[in-house]
Amino acid sequence: METMNLPEKHWRHSADEVDRHWKYANQSPWAIRVGDISGRVGESQELDITLPAPSGIGDDFYGITADSDVDVTGHFDAIKDGLVFIGEATAAVHGQCSRCLKDLSGPLSVNFTVFMPLKASTAEEDERLGRGSSAQKDVNVDEDEGEDVYPLLEDGMYADLESLLRDAFADAMPQTPLCQPDCKGLCPLDGVNLNDHPEHHHDEAKDDRWSALASLKAQLEAKED
Repeated sequence: METMNLPEKHWRHSADEVDRHWKYANQSPWAIRVGDISGRVGESQELDITLPAPSGIGDDFYGITADSDVDVTGHFDAIKDGLVFIGEATAAVHGQCSRCLKDLSGPLSVNFTVFMPLKASTAEEDERLGRGSSAQKDVNVDEDEGEDVYPLLEDGMYADLESLLRDAFADAMPQTPLCQPDCKGLCPLDGVNLNDHPEHHHDEAKDDRWSALASLKAQLEAKED
């Protein structure tokens, strides 16, 4: 079994605490161990890793498939109250133009700079791991933390990137995916792509239901003449 390379200060933890760290790392594939630098102002840690995409990014029409590869690069910088993570993530998006249905599949990259404070509430950790009572899971993050704050977990031992990746990619999802801003879409009569065939058109259709009235109108006009 691979030996967990804990920083010296964490070897002073009890056996139960060390076991809890192990369980957390095994439960979350997005857990990045940052215990070597957390609390050590000025220290940095590089990151270059492939993680599974979190669920809930986009939808079947346009989005990122859960558990597909997400390449993450960046660095953690230790400051007084936690870590600052500056990074980039790239994942494959599947989707179609909402007007012409052109395939829009391809890579999508997002950049982020977030603060990761050292102290996270027990209820917050329980929610991330699916532990605890429903009452605990209703606890809200303090309003003054803002949207770009993702607390470190397990006494500053781990940075869990699941919520960060989901939020960053979800914010980058267009509400109306388009192949180009002025996409002309498809012909409503026969489905021809109007971007490829801008000259495509149909003669104005005549409604035979009005033919009898048109004939009567012509007869009346002839009598008046």
